[in-house]
Amino acid sequence: QVQLVESGGSVVQAGGSLRLSCAASGRTYSIYARGWFRQAPGKEREFVASINWNGDTTDYADSVKGRFLISRGNTKNTVYLQMNSLKSEDTGVYYCAASSRLSATMDLSEYKYWGQGTQVTVSS
Repeated sequence: QVQLVESGGSVVQAGGSLRLSCAASGRTYSIYARGWFRQAPGKEREFVASINWNGDTTDYADSVKGRFLISRGNTKNTVYLQMNSLKSEDTGVYYCAASSRLSATMDLSEYKYWGQGTQVTVSS
């Protein structure tokens, strides 16, 4: 099994920045691509960003391109989501996910492991 723990969620004013972290533990040798998803109240969970196994390929939802940056830490068990120029529509619970795929993917069904989520609230 793999455990994922997110941190860094907070309340921030529009235009501000936050950095989310996701630490993996357990059988981390079985996970490669990582992703971030979010869910706003009353809406379905949606793709935000993904990164491939070695960090050289990333993918982003159109709504966050140019504002968010996904990256891997030195140990590769930790993944970050740097969020800049935050908007009220970025509000939601942010979930970290891990996949056995090598390549980055926006397909929610490709991710086997999920964290519990961290709340991001952007006030206007």
